[in-house]
Amino acid sequence: MTIVSVSLSEELLDDLNKLQKRLGFTGRSEIIRASVRTMISEEKKKEDLIGDIHALFLVTHDEKSDDEINEMRHTYDKLITTHLHNKIDRDRCLEIFVLKGNAIQIRGMNKMFQSNKKMDNVKLIAM
Repeated sequence: MTIVSVSLSEELLDDLNKLQKRLGFTGRSEIIRASVRTMISEEKKKEDLIGDIHALFLVTHDEKSDDEINEMRHTYDKLITTHLHNKIDRDRCLEIFVLKGNAIQIRGMNKMFQSNKKMDNVKLIAM
């Protein structure tokens, strides 16, 4: 098996260690492998989407990223049928988008948000 070195913040490492213990993984490598398998599986499902679809798109981020969210959102205005912005604590926000449109464009929106390091969590649920 190939060894891969990964840099993690102290906070992320602490969360990983807690999750490892809570879920009963024997070590960090096991939980990281399981996480990678899950992400690959989810991405394959997204790649299989074709034609016009409906989707729910959830994003959590630091409040300081609001302007950046708005810029990215405007890129995909034609897909968004509903957008809700909710403050979830002192400085974090939840964006809920209901989308309708071409699967390729929806995947593009997902990719744009997911690749942005300022986003805490990005989740696409296609229907």
